[in-house]
Amino acid sequence: MTDVAVTENLFIPLSDGVKLAARLWLPADAQAKPVPAILEYIPYRKRDGTRTRDEPMHGWFADHGYAALRVDMRGSGDSEGALADEYLSRELEDACEVIDWINRQSWCSGRVGMMGKSWGGFNALQTAALRPPALKAIITVCSTDDRYADDIHYMGGALLNDNLWWGTIMLAYQARPPDPAIVGECWRKQWLERLAALPFFPALWLAHQRRDAYWRHGSVCEDFSAITCPVFAVGGWADAYTNAVPRLLKGLKVPRLGLIGPWAHVYPHDGMPGPAIGFLEEALRWWDHWLKDEDRGIMEEPMLRAFIEEWSPPGPRKKAPGRFVGEQQWPSSRIERHVLHLDDGRLHEEAREGGKVTISSPCWTGFAVGEWMGTGVAGCEAADQRIDDGLSCVFDSDPLSERVELLGAPEIEVEIASDKPVAQLCARLCDVAPEGSSRRASYGVLNLTHREGDAAPTALVPGTFYRVRLKLNDCGYAFAPRHRIRLSLSSAYWPLMWPTPEAASLTLRTPAKLILPVRPLDPLDEEIAFEPPSRGREAPISRMTEGRMSRTATLDLVGGLATYSTKSEGGLFGEGAFRLDEIDTTLSHDLERELTIKADDPLSARYRLTQRYELGRENWRIRIETHSSMRATRTEFILNASVRAFENGSLAASREFEETIPRDLV
Repeated sequence: MTDVAVTENLFIPLSDGVKLAARLWLPADAQAKPVPAILEYIPYRKRDGTRTRDEPMHGWFADHGYAALRVDMRGSGDSEGALADEYLSRELEDACEVIDWINRQSWCSGRVGMMGKSWGGFNALQTAALRPPALKAIITVCSTDDRYADDIHYMGGALLNDNLWWGTIMLAYQARPPDPAIVGECWRKQWLERLAALPFFPALWLAHQRRDAYWRHGSVCEDFSAITCPVFAVGGWADAYTNAVPRLLKGLKVPRLGLIGPWAHVYPHDGMPGPAIGFLEEALRWWDHWLKDEDRGIMEEPMLRAFIEEWSPPGPRKKAPGRFVGEQQWPSSRIERHVLHLDDGRLHEEAREGGKVTISSPCWTGFAVGEWMGTGVAGCEAADQRIDDGLSCVFDSDPLSERVELLGAPEIEVEIASDKPVAQLCARLCDVAPEGSSRRASYGVLNLTHREGDAAPTALVPGTFYRVRLKLNDCGYAFAPRHRIRLSLSSAYWPLMWPTPEAASLTLRTPAKLILPVRPLDPLDEEIAFEPPSRGREAPISRMTEGRMSRTATLDLVGGLATYSTKSEGGLFGEGAFRLDEIDTTLSHDLERELTIKADDPLSARYRLTQRYELGRENWRIRIETHSSMRATRTEFILNASVRAFENGSLAASREFEETIPRDLV
């Protein structure tokens, strides 16, 4: 262990005169014995927003011989400038300048690693593709190589309702001011300038409904060869970004490793649902190998280590049953494509003479969906799928006589027609227990106008059959003997996806195909093991209020209106309000959202969000209030939002947003 010096704030100068705020953990003897550096670069406020996460992770790295830096991006936290959108060229150019600045410090050995989760995982990949000379390796967690295919805006060419949720959260996040204790008397001027420049995030993203140049920028899958440094890609089955890990392993040619656990959108040492693992130990092995030339055996591990989940009753769980396995290469030649044929409500081993099946789901089908991006709190995971199976076209296998283990992406191949020019096909792969409960193992959604690709969608010709391939999310899952494999198909998936302009009825020709990535058992799996999770010193906090989180789904049997609502108090995910004791700053975040729709009228869909964010200390109390809503006609989306910012109870500034955006086959 090493004595660590923590610098609460330092400013990194950029070539255009803007200064970025950073927090630094440094081994006390680094000036005499320079060390490699690890950079995390995100807009979520290193002083207060991510302090409780940063302290035990970056402090731990410093304690093990690394300089660790958490840098606020331009226009966020205590950094100067304005943040106009995600992953802009300016953001990535700034990252390269920061890496160069780190490299030139007397305490740095000249080698820099970059890591991050979510936004920080995205820009670690994107920065690596720019090849700053001092960047020697990266760790990307819960991120994607394809900004259109796997981010919080679209899925399968359909609009995710989380586009509005996340965009609204970003309005509140970016409305927060710099801290006067860091930037001094200019904080209010910077704050008002930041509020005046605040973009309407959800409308920015909704303006690009197909995979155009906007989404290709920052999608490293456009040219995997641009990345020349080693990559460690990490994800979790309960997260929404897991598909990128197998794609990165397949597409990259540099030294690379993949790790997928049962976790939601969290670092694996905080892993929920468990089991959490010693991720910091794995990261240290990686950094030691690539930044210190110390062989810790990390590159002798299988290219992909993944968790295979076993059955557990659907609903909230703190720990997922199962085990970790390893594949020496990915794609793995050991994975077999096993085909099951859909016909007459059954999954058959052999194709049979087919027929036609109609899929016409109520618009509110999807109450059991859970969250698109799980965060490890109660209610995030999908509920018992019987809620939605009864509103879907269902195909069941016979009870299994032996275990069937999957690793990879299930797919379906179907011939399908729609009675409307725009339609959705939603597929869920479920594990049905002998007593009837149904757990979702994977799912996928396809806007059928995107059947030939996301760049140039084309309307359906009503009544015309099209051959369609739908890839479901990658999964690691084991179906037990006596359980059934179920494929459920629906024409809607609310509240996950925004509905089509008209309620469509689909016709499916059978037999169709379900293709499963079946993995044979491997005795070497027993060698896959991890240290228990470690953490460094925690950031001292005092709990101010207990948080609460509620999720409800109701159906008005008279009016036919379905309502899905969530409410979090004290924290975005119900964590409760708390004070960061070292900086005497109290944080609280409340958010309510309500989505309503009628069974047969997609134009009845409404989405409303209300948010209240508070931070501050004595004589400096900041409150941010936001309201946002969304509805649609057959031809347009209509978005509205307001932001009001208060200082010590008095209104400091307000913004109003209204956008009408044409629907583009969505």
